[in-house]
Amino acid sequence: MTRKKTPPAPAACEVCQGSGVVAVAVRVGRKRRVVGKQDGMCLSCFGSGEASPTTPAKE
Repeated sequence: MTRKKTPPAPAACEVCQGSGVVAVAVRVGRKRRVVGKQDGMCLSCFGSGEASPTTPAKE
């Protein structure tokens, strides 16, 4: 009996290390000073945690 080949696992996003969440600075006041950080969605992978495929080269 032949074994099923499992597809390779997708690579993790480099920005968020696969979690889909990054730290975002919280700014307040007229001078927009930073008072803390909160969790935000990773814009590189849109929260999926998987690295986006590179665009193919035009021929």
